Amino acid sequence: MVKPSDEQIEKLNDLSCFVIEVMTSMGIWSKEQLTSLTKIELGVLRRNATQRHGVTRWKKGISKPNNIEDVDIIDIHPELLTQEWTPYGAWVLHHEYIHALGYLAHDSTFRDLEKLWPSKESSIMGSKFTETLRKKKAKWFWKCPKCSKEYPRQKKGLGKYMCRHCRVPLKDIPIK
Repeated sequence: MVKPSDEQIEKLNDLSCFVIEVMTSMGIWSKEQLTSLTKIELGVLRRNATQRHGVTRWKKGISKPNNIEDVDIIDIHPELLTQEWTPYGAWVLHHEYIHALGYLAHDSTFRDLEKLWPSKESSIMGSKFTETLRKKKAKWFWKCPKCSKEYPRQKKGLGKYMCRHCRVPLKDIPIK
């Protein structure tokens, strides 16, 4: 577990206030539910995480978490606290708050609740965020010799992987 800095704690608290304010305007959450969200501890993921943007962690020993009291902490990626990524960070925290409110599965009900977030742009920033994180850590590009699409990776592909579009083996190109 990563301990957030004082600056990160302040940004997490500001983000939480904003998200809860937006969730209040949705008109589907009770005042009690939204107030209980303010009691959840917020933290940050490891800076080198590339796939996970946020996570709701449940208290140990609880086999079927189903309410806010079962939440241990919600962690989000520290890059989401930067000005560039704050809109997406708000969407991620909204996503995690939905989990905390008892919607664990990413089923149609969960997705419908997710879609209530007013900024459609922020909800689709995830793939760009992942790509940005991967590029920061990448030591190699897996490049398609046909369409020139590049996939940033930390390890060589050794010709084992194919281009998603062209279906030809990807070439390993070192990043200088």
